[in-house]
Amino acid sequence: MNASLIDSLRALASPAAVLDAAEVATRSAGVMRSDKLKAAALVRPQSTDELSAMMRWCHANDVTVVTQGGLTGLVHGGDAGAESVIVSLERMRRIEDINPRERTATVQAGVVLQALQEAVEAQGLSFPLDLGARGSATLGGNAATNAGGNRVIRYGMMRDMVLGLEVVLADGTVLSSMNRLIKNNTGYDLKQLFIGSEGTLGIITRLVLRLRERPLSHNVALVAVPSFDAVANLLKHTDRALGGTLSAFEVMWQGFYQLVTTPPARGRPPISQEHPYYVLIESLGSDRALDDRRFNAVLESAVEQGLIADAAISQSDADCRAFWSLRDNVEMVMHGGAPVVFDVSLPIGEMERFAANLRPALADAIAEHKLWIFGHLGDGNLHVIVQVQPQDYMDSRPKIEAVVYGGLRAFNGSVSAEHGIGLEKKPWLAISRNATELALMKQIKQLLDPKGLLNPRKIF
Repeated sequence: MNASLIDSLRALASPAAVLDAAEVATRSAGVMRSDKLKAAALVRPQSTDELSAMMRWCHANDVTVVTQGGLTGLVHGGDAGAESVIVSLERMRRIEDINPRERTATVQAGVVLQALQEAVEAQGLSFPLDLGARGSATLGGNAATNAGGNRVIRYGMMRDMVLGLEVVLADGTVLSSMNRLIKNNTGYDLKQLFIGSEGTLGIITRLVLRLRERPLSHNVALVAVPSFDAVANLLKHTDRALGGTLSAFEVMWQGFYQLVTTPPARGRPPISQEHPYYVLIESLGSDRALDDRRFNAVLESAVEQGLIADAAISQSDADCRAFWSLRDNVEMVMHGGAPVVFDVSLPIGEMERFAANLRPALADAIAEHKLWIFGHLGDGNLHVIVQVQPQDYMDSRPKIEAVVYGGLRAFNGSVSAEHGIGLEKKPWLAISRNATELALMKQIKQLLDPKGLLNPRKIF
Protein backbone atom coordinates (compact mmCIF):
# COMPACT_ATOMS: atom_id res chain seq x y z
CA MET A 1 0.00 0.00 0.00
CA ASN A 2 2.81 2.44 0.90
CA ALA A 3 4.43 2.30 -2.55
CA SER A 4 1.03 2.73 -4.20
CA LEU A 5 0.20 5.61 -1.84
CA ILE A 6 3.47 7.41 -2.60
CA ASP A 7 3.11 6.95 -6.34
CA SER A 8 -0.51 8.10 -6.32
CA LEU A 9 0.22 11.23 -4.33
CA ARG A 10 3.26 12.11 -6.43
CA ALA A 11 1.13 11.82 -9.55
CA LEU A 12 -1.11 14.54 -8.14
CA ALA A 13 1.68 17.02 -7.43
CA SER A 14 5.38 16.38 -8.07
CA PRO A 15 7.97 13.92 -6.75
CA ALA A 16 9.52 16.63 -4.56
CA ALA A 17 6.17 17.35 -2.94
CA VAL A 18 5.88 13.91 -1.32
CA LEU A 19 8.30 12.38 1.19
CA ASP A 20 8.21 8.66 1.95
CA ALA A 21 8.26 7.08 5.41
CA ALA A 22 12.06 6.93 5.57
CA GLU A 23 12.38 10.62 4.73
CA VAL A 24 9.66 11.53 7.22
CA ALA A 25 11.54 9.69 9.97
CA THR A 26 14.47 12.12 9.68
CA ARG A 27 12.33 15.06 10.82
CA SER A 28 11.91 16.26 14.41
CA ALA A 29 8.51 15.68 16.01
CA GLY A 30 8.52 19.21 17.42
CA VAL A 31 9.63 21.62 20.11
CA MET A 32 10.76 20.16 23.45
CA ARG A 33 10.76 16.66 21.90
CA SER A 34 13.60 14.29 21.06
CA ASP A 35 11.61 11.85 18.90
CA LYS A 36 11.08 11.91 15.13
CA LEU A 37 8.00 12.09 12.96
CA LYS A 38 6.34 8.94 11.70
CA ALA A 39 3.87 8.62 8.85
CA ALA A 40 3.35 6.71 5.63
CA ALA A 41 4.08 9.92 3.73
CA LEU A 42 4.43 13.66 4.16
CA VAL A 43 2.96 15.87 1.44
CA ARG A 44 3.98 19.47 0.78
CA PRO A 45 1.48 21.02 -1.63
CA GLN A 46 2.25 24.31 -3.31
CA SER A 47 -1.35 25.37 -3.79
CA THR A 48 -4.88 24.84 -2.53
CA ASP A 49 -5.71 22.96 -5.72
CA GLU A 50 -2.85 20.49 -5.18
CA LEU A 51 -3.96 19.88 -1.61
CA SER A 52 -7.58 19.47 -2.71
CA ALA A 53 -6.58 16.77 -5.21
CA MET A 54 -4.54 14.94 -2.56
CA MET A 55 -7.38 15.11 -0.07
CA ARG A 56 -9.85 13.70 -2.61
CA TRP A 57 -7.52 10.73 -3.14
CA CYS A 58 -7.04 10.18 0.60
CA HIS A 59 -10.79 10.39 1.18
CA ALA A 60 -11.55 7.90 -1.59
CA ASN A 61 -8.94 5.50 -0.21
CA ASP A 62 -9.77 5.95 3.50
CA VAL A 63 -6.32 7.33 4.37
CA THR A 64 -6.11 9.38 7.56
CA VAL A 65 -4.55 12.85 7.32
CA VAL A 66 -2.80 14.94 9.97
CA THR A 67 -1.96 18.59 9.34
CA GLN A 68 1.17 20.12 10.85
CA GLY A 69 2.25 23.74 11.12
CA GLY A 70 5.46 24.85 12.82
CA LEU A 71 5.38 21.92 15.29
CA THR A 72 5.47 24.29 18.25
CA GLY A 73 2.40 22.81 19.99
CA LEU A 74 2.71 21.13 23.37
CA VAL A 75 -0.28 18.74 23.44
CA HIS A 76 0.74 16.27 20.68
CA GLY A 77 -2.03 17.64 18.47
CA GLY A 78 0.04 17.06 15.33
CA ASP A 79 1.09 13.47 16.04
CA ALA A 80 0.46 11.03 13.21
CA GLY A 81 0.35 7.25 13.02
CA ALA A 82 2.53 5.14 10.75
CA GLU A 83 -0.44 4.65 8.39
CA SER A 84 -1.29 8.36 8.10
CA VAL A 85 -0.37 11.07 5.63
CA ILE A 86 1.04 14.28 7.10
CA VAL A 87 0.17 17.55 5.36
CA SER A 88 2.77 20.30 5.78
CA LEU A 89 2.13 23.72 4.26
CA GLU A 90 5.83 24.65 4.36
CA ARG A 91 5.77 25.39 0.63
CA MET A 92 2.70 27.65 0.92
CA ARG A 93 4.43 30.66 2.49
CA ARG A 94 3.40 33.52 0.25
CA ILE A 95 2.18 36.82 1.65
CA GLU A 96 -0.25 37.52 -1.16
CA ASP A 97 -1.32 41.03 -0.26
CA ILE A 98 -0.91 43.71 2.39
CA ASN A 99 -3.51 46.46 2.12
CA PRO A 100 -2.49 49.47 4.25
CA ARG A 101 -5.74 51.35 3.62
CA GLU A 102 -8.05 48.47 4.56
CA ARG A 103 -5.50 47.20 7.10
CA THR A 104 -5.70 43.59 6.00
CA ALA A 105 -3.20 40.93 4.97
CA THR A 106 -3.98 37.96 2.74
CA VAL A 107 -1.58 35.08 3.32
CA GLN A 108 -1.05 31.40 2.67
CA ALA A 109 -1.32 29.29 5.79
CA GLY A 110 2.35 28.27 5.85
CA VAL A 111 3.57 31.84 6.42
CA VAL A 112 5.57 32.07 9.66
CA LEU A 113 4.18 34.53 12.22
CA GLN A 114 7.39 36.55 12.48
CA ALA A 115 7.60 36.91 8.70
CA LEU A 116 4.19 38.58 8.62
CA GLN A 117 4.99 40.76 11.63
CA GLU A 118 8.11 42.09 9.91
CA ALA A 119 6.40 42.55 6.54
CA VAL A 120 3.54 44.65 7.91
CA GLU A 121 5.77 46.68 10.23
CA ALA A 122 7.67 47.86 7.14
CA GLN A 123 4.37 49.43 6.01
CA GLY A 124 3.62 51.11 9.33
CA LEU A 125 1.23 48.41 10.46
CA SER A 126 1.15 45.68 13.09
CA PHE A 127 -0.14 42.14 13.34
CA PRO A 128 -0.50 42.02 17.12
CA LEU A 129 -0.50 38.27 17.77
CA ASP A 130 2.80 37.52 19.50
CA LEU A 131 4.23 34.46 21.21
CA GLY A 132 7.60 32.97 22.03
CA ALA A 133 7.50 30.61 19.03
CA ARG A 134 7.00 33.51 16.57
CA GLY A 135 9.99 32.38 14.49
CA SER A 136 8.55 28.90 13.84
CA ALA A 137 4.78 28.98 14.36
CA THR A 138 2.72 29.30 11.18
CA LEU A 139 -0.37 31.44 10.72
CA GLY A 140 -2.44 28.43 9.69
CA GLY A 141 -1.37 26.66 12.86
CA ASN A 142 -2.09 29.77 14.91
CA ALA A 143 -5.64 29.79 13.54
CA ALA A 144 -6.15 26.03 13.87
CA THR A 145 -5.25 26.23 17.56
CA ASN A 146 -6.70 29.72 18.20
CA ALA A 147 -3.34 30.92 19.52
CA GLY A 148 -3.27 33.52 22.27
CA GLY A 149 0.16 34.68 23.36
CA ASN A 150 1.37 37.81 25.06
CA ARG A 151 -1.10 40.54 24.08
CA VAL A 152 -4.52 38.92 24.42
CA ILE A 153 -5.49 41.44 27.10
CA ARG A 154 -5.58 44.17 24.43
CA TYR A 155 -6.05 42.48 21.06
CA GLY A 156 -7.75 39.17 21.82
CA MET A 157 -6.97 35.67 20.59
CA MET A 158 -6.19 34.66 17.00
CA ARG A 159 -9.96 34.26 16.50
CA ASP A 160 -10.31 38.03 16.86
CA MET A 161 -7.75 38.71 14.12
CA VAL A 162 -9.11 36.45 11.37
CA LEU A 163 -11.53 38.04 8.91
CA GLY A 164 -11.68 35.22 6.37
CA LEU A 165 -10.44 31.71 5.65
CA GLU A 166 -10.01 29.23 2.84
CA VAL A 167 -10.30 25.61 3.97
CA VAL A 168 -9.95 22.23 2.29
CA LEU A 169 -12.46 19.78 3.76
CA ALA A 170 -11.92 16.08 4.35
CA ASP A 171 -13.28 15.08 0.93
CA GLY A 172 -11.23 17.69 -0.93
CA THR A 173 -13.99 20.28 -1.20
CA VAL A 174 -12.59 23.82 -1.06
CA LEU A 175 -14.57 26.18 1.16
CA SER A 176 -13.63 29.76 0.30
CA SER A 177 -14.78 32.28 2.87
CA MET A 178 -12.14 34.95 2.25
CA ASN A 179 -14.12 37.77 3.83
CA ARG A 180 -12.28 41.12 4.09
CA LEU A 181 -14.89 42.98 6.12
CA ILE A 182 -14.76 43.59 9.86
CA LYS A 183 -18.57 43.67 9.98
CA ASN A 184 -20.33 40.97 7.98
CA ASN A 185 -23.38 39.76 9.86
CA THR A 186 -24.84 37.50 7.16
CA GLY A 187 -25.76 34.19 8.72
CA TYR A 188 -23.46 31.62 10.26
CA ASP A 189 -19.83 32.70 10.58
CA LEU A 190 -18.41 29.50 9.14
CA LYS A 191 -14.77 30.40 9.67
CA GLN A 192 -15.26 30.12 13.42
CA LEU A 193 -15.85 26.37 13.05
CA PHE A 194 -12.28 25.89 11.87
CA ILE A 195 -10.49 28.34 14.17
CA GLY A 196 -9.45 26.32 17.21
CA SER A 197 -10.56 22.99 15.70
CA GLU A 198 -6.98 21.65 15.69
CA GLY A 199 -7.20 20.34 12.13
CA THR A 200 -10.07 17.97 12.89
CA LEU A 201 -12.67 19.67 10.65
CA GLY A 202 -10.64 20.97 7.71
CA ILE A 203 -7.21 22.18 6.59
CA ILE A 204 -6.76 25.95 6.57
CA THR A 205 -4.88 27.01 3.41
CA ARG A 206 -5.29 30.80 3.20
CA LEU A 207 -6.31 33.59 5.57
CA VAL A 208 -7.41 37.21 5.54
CA LEU A 209 -6.06 38.83 8.70
CA ARG A 210 -6.92 42.09 10.42
CA LEU A 211 -3.98 44.45 10.92
CA ARG A 212 -3.57 47.41 13.27
CA GLU A 213 -1.58 50.62 13.11
CA ARG A 214 1.99 50.10 14.29
CA PRO A 215 2.49 51.52 17.79
CA LEU A 216 4.88 54.47 17.96
CA SER A 217 5.74 54.12 21.64
CA HIS A 218 6.73 51.06 23.63
CA ASN A 219 7.05 51.14 27.40
CA VAL A 220 7.91 48.13 29.54
CA ALA A 221 8.51 47.77 33.27
CA LEU A 222 9.42 44.81 35.41
CA VAL A 223 8.02 45.30 38.89
CA ALA A 224 8.09 43.39 42.16
CA VAL A 225 4.76 43.03 43.94
CA PRO A 226 4.33 42.23 47.66
CA SER A 227 1.17 40.06 47.53
CA PHE A 228 -1.29 38.48 45.15
CA ASP A 229 -3.98 40.94 46.20
CA ALA A 230 -1.59 43.67 45.10
CA VAL A 231 -1.10 41.87 41.74
CA ALA A 232 -4.86 41.87 41.08
CA ASN A 233 -5.21 45.50 42.17
CA LEU A 234 -2.22 46.50 40.06
CA LEU A 235 -3.89 45.00 36.98
CA LYS A 236 -7.01 47.10 37.55
CA HIS A 237 -4.93 50.19 38.29
CA THR A 238 -2.75 49.97 35.18
CA ASP A 239 -5.59 49.00 32.85
CA ARG A 240 -7.66 51.95 33.99
CA ALA A 241 -4.89 54.54 34.22
CA LEU A 242 -3.14 53.70 30.95
CA GLY A 243 -6.25 54.58 29.00
CA GLY A 244 -6.48 51.52 26.73
CA THR A 245 -2.76 51.21 25.96
CA LEU A 246 -2.04 48.30 28.35
CA SER A 247 -0.94 45.49 26.03
CA ALA A 248 0.58 42.89 28.35
CA PHE A 249 0.42 42.01 32.02
CA GLU A 250 2.66 39.00 32.57
CA VAL A 251 3.12 37.59 36.07
CA MET A 252 5.96 35.42 37.32
CA TRP A 253 5.84 33.70 40.68
CA GLN A 254 9.09 34.02 42.59
CA GLY A 255 10.39 30.56 41.70
CA PHE A 256 10.16 31.16 37.96
CA TYR A 257 11.76 34.61 38.24
CA GLN A 258 14.65 33.09 40.17
CA LEU A 259 15.00 30.32 37.57
CA VAL A 260 15.37 32.73 34.62
CA THR A 261 17.67 35.20 36.41
CA THR A 262 20.15 32.74 37.95
CA PRO A 263 23.00 30.99 36.08
CA PRO A 264 23.01 28.97 33.91
CA ALA A 265 20.13 31.18 32.67
CA ARG A 266 21.25 33.99 30.37
CA GLY A 267 19.29 36.68 32.21
CA ARG A 268 20.28 38.61 35.31
CA PRO A 269 17.84 40.10 37.82
CA PRO A 270 16.96 43.75 37.06
CA ILE A 271 15.45 43.81 40.55
CA SER A 272 16.16 41.58 43.54
CA GLN A 273 14.89 38.00 43.76
CA GLU A 274 13.34 38.26 47.22
CA HIS A 275 9.79 39.22 46.31
CA PRO A 276 6.85 36.78 45.95
CA TYR A 277 5.57 38.07 42.57
CA TYR A 278 6.98 39.86 39.54
CA VAL A 279 4.94 41.55 36.82
CA LEU A 280 6.02 42.56 33.34
CA ILE A 281 3.84 45.50 32.28
CA GLU A 282 3.79 46.68 28.67
CA SER A 283 2.08 49.68 27.12
CA LEU A 284 1.89 50.38 23.38
CA GLY A 285 0.87 53.89 22.34
CA SER A 286 1.13 56.61 19.71
CA ASP A 287 2.99 59.52 21.36
CA ARG A 288 6.38 58.66 22.81
CA ALA A 289 6.84 61.70 25.04
CA LEU A 290 3.28 61.70 26.36
CA ASP A 291 3.20 57.93 26.81
CA ASP A 292 6.54 57.93 28.66
CA ARG A 293 5.22 60.50 31.14
CA ARG A 294 1.93 58.70 31.64
CA PHE A 295 3.59 55.28 32.05
CA ASN A 296 5.98 56.61 34.70
CA ALA A 297 3.17 58.44 36.49
CA VAL A 298 1.05 55.28 36.60
CA LEU A 299 3.90 53.32 38.15
CA GLU A 300 4.67 56.07 40.66
CA SER A 301 1.04 56.08 41.71
CA ALA A 302 1.14 52.29 42.13
CA VAL A 303 4.21 52.60 44.37
CA GLU A 304 2.44 55.21 46.50
CA GLN A 305 -0.53 52.84 46.89
CA GLY A 306 1.73 50.00 48.03
CA LEU A 307 1.07 47.90 44.93
CA ILE A 308 4.70 47.87 43.80
CA ALA A 309 7.69 47.13 46.05
CA ASP A 310 10.43 47.69 43.47
CA ALA A 311 10.64 48.42 39.76
CA ALA A 312 12.91 48.55 36.73
CA ILE A 313 11.59 50.74 33.91
CA SER A 314 12.78 50.46 30.32
CA GLN A 315 14.92 53.32 29.04
CA SER A 316 15.45 51.90 25.55
CA ASP A 317 14.26 49.27 23.10
CA ALA A 318 17.13 47.09 24.34
CA ASP A 319 15.69 47.25 27.85
CA CYS A 320 12.28 46.23 26.54
CA ARG A 321 13.78 43.21 24.81
CA ALA A 322 15.82 42.27 27.90
CA PHE A 323 12.77 42.33 30.17
CA TRP A 324 10.72 40.28 27.72
CA SER A 325 13.58 37.79 27.31
CA LEU A 326 13.22 36.83 30.97
CA ARG A 327 9.55 36.00 30.57
CA ASP A 328 10.20 34.17 27.28
CA ASN A 329 13.08 32.03 28.59
CA VAL A 330 10.80 29.05 29.17
CA GLU A 331 13.51 26.67 27.92
CA MET A 332 15.08 26.89 31.38
CA VAL A 333 12.42 24.50 32.71
CA MET A 334 14.25 21.78 30.75
CA HIS A 335 17.45 22.29 32.75
CA GLY A 336 18.10 19.54 35.27
CA GLY A 337 14.96 17.49 34.76
CA ALA A 338 11.86 16.60 32.75
CA PRO A 339 8.99 19.15 32.74
CA VAL A 340 5.26 18.40 32.74
CA VAL A 341 3.71 21.49 31.17
CA PHE A 342 0.22 22.86 31.79
CA ASP A 343 -1.69 25.76 30.26
CA VAL A 344 -4.82 26.53 32.28
CA SER A 345 -7.17 29.41 32.90
CA LEU A 346 -9.35 30.34 35.84
CA PRO A 347 -10.77 33.48 37.45
CA ILE A 348 -8.02 35.84 38.58
CA GLY A 349 -9.50 35.99 42.04
CA GLU A 350 -9.00 32.23 42.45
CA MET A 351 -5.43 31.98 41.18
CA GLU A 352 -3.69 32.42 44.53
CA ARG A 353 -5.80 29.71 46.16
CA PHE A 354 -5.31 27.37 43.18
CA ALA A 355 -1.53 27.83 43.34
CA ALA A 356 -1.46 27.46 47.12
CA ASN A 357 -3.41 24.19 46.89
CA LEU A 358 -1.01 22.78 44.31
CA ARG A 359 2.05 22.77 46.53
CA PRO A 360 0.84 20.41 49.29
CA ALA A 361 -1.16 18.31 46.81
CA LEU A 362 1.93 17.71 44.65
CA ALA A 363 4.03 16.95 47.72
CA ASP A 364 1.52 14.25 48.69
CA ALA A 365 1.24 12.81 45.18
CA ILE A 366 4.85 12.61 43.99
CA ALA A 367 8.38 12.61 45.29
CA GLU A 368 11.08 15.15 44.45
CA HIS A 369 9.90 17.91 42.08
CA LYS A 370 10.05 21.61 41.30
CA LEU A 371 7.04 23.84 40.63
CA TRP A 372 7.06 26.99 38.51
CA ILE A 373 4.09 29.24 37.78
CA PHE A 374 3.89 32.18 35.39
CA GLY A 375 1.60 33.41 32.66
CA HIS A 376 -0.61 35.92 30.92
CA LEU A 377 -2.46 36.71 34.13
CA GLY A 378 -4.18 39.73 32.62
CA ASP A 379 -6.40 37.37 30.60
CA GLY A 380 -6.72 34.65 33.22
CA ASN A 381 -4.09 32.30 31.77
CA LEU A 382 -1.49 30.53 33.91
CA HIS A 383 1.32 28.24 32.83
CA VAL A 384 2.09 25.62 35.46
CA ILE A 385 5.24 23.53 35.07
CA VAL A 386 6.18 20.62 37.32
CA GLN A 387 9.69 19.30 36.82
CA VAL A 388 10.65 15.80 37.92
CA GLN A 389 13.67 13.62 37.40
CA PRO A 390 13.67 11.89 33.99
CA GLN A 391 13.48 8.42 35.51
CA ASP A 392 10.34 9.43 37.45
CA TYR A 393 8.55 11.08 34.51
CA MET A 394 6.32 8.25 33.28
CA ASP A 395 5.18 7.27 36.76
CA SER A 396 4.71 10.84 37.99
CA ARG A 397 2.96 12.40 35.00
CA PRO A 398 -0.56 10.93 35.53
CA LYS A 399 -0.38 11.80 39.22
CA ILE A 400 0.64 15.37 38.44
CA GLU A 401 -2.15 15.73 35.86
CA ALA A 402 -4.70 14.51 38.40
CA VAL A 403 -3.54 17.15 40.87
CA VAL A 404 -3.40 20.08 38.43
CA TYR A 405 -6.51 19.33 36.37
CA GLY A 406 -8.43 18.04 39.34
CA GLY A 407 -7.66 21.27 41.16
CA LEU A 408 -9.45 23.25 38.45
CA ARG A 409 -12.84 21.65 39.11
CA ALA A 410 -13.57 23.74 42.17
CA PHE A 411 -12.91 26.97 40.25
CA ASN A 412 -14.70 26.14 36.97
CA GLY A 413 -11.36 26.52 35.23
CA SER A 414 -10.26 25.47 31.75
CA VAL A 415 -7.79 22.67 31.14
CA SER A 416 -6.53 24.56 28.08
CA ALA A 417 -6.26 28.32 27.89
CA GLU A 418 -4.52 28.44 24.53
CA HIS A 419 -2.61 25.25 23.64
CA GLY A 420 -5.62 23.14 22.66
CA ILE A 421 -6.56 19.56 23.54
CA GLY A 422 -4.66 17.31 21.12
CA LEU A 423 -3.96 13.90 22.61
CA GLU A 424 -2.72 14.94 26.02
CA LYS A 425 -5.81 16.68 27.38
CA LYS A 426 -8.50 14.37 25.98
CA PRO A 427 -9.09 12.57 29.30
CA TRP A 428 -9.69 15.89 31.05
CA LEU A 429 -11.90 17.69 28.54
CA ALA A 430 -15.06 17.00 30.56
CA ILE A 431 -13.75 19.29 33.31
CA SER A 432 -14.28 22.24 30.99
CA ARG A 433 -17.07 21.05 28.65
CA ASN A 434 -20.43 19.58 29.64
CA ALA A 435 -22.04 16.54 28.06
CA THR A 436 -24.35 18.57 25.80
CA GLU A 437 -21.45 20.61 24.46
CA LEU A 438 -19.39 17.50 23.77
CA ALA A 439 -22.28 15.80 21.99
CA LEU A 440 -22.79 18.79 19.68
CA MET A 441 -19.05 19.01 18.97
CA LYS A 442 -19.08 15.37 17.93
CA GLN A 443 -22.07 15.97 15.65
CA ILE A 444 -20.19 18.79 13.90
CA LYS A 445 -17.21 16.49 13.45
CA GLN A 446 -19.47 13.80 11.99
CA LEU A 447 -21.05 16.28 9.57
CA LEU A 448 -17.78 17.65 8.17
CA ASP A 449 -15.66 14.51 8.42
CA PRO A 450 -18.01 11.50 8.41
CA LYS A 451 -15.19 9.01 7.84
CA GLY A 452 -13.13 10.43 10.71
CA LEU A 453 -10.03 10.86 8.53
CA LEU A 454 -8.87 14.31 9.70
CA ASN A 455 -6.49 14.31 12.67
CA PRO A 456 -8.08 11.18 14.11
CA ARG A 457 -8.23 10.51 17.86
CA LYS A 458 -7.61 14.14 18.73
CA ILE A 459 -9.82 16.19 21.09
CA PHE A 460 -12.42 13.42 21.67
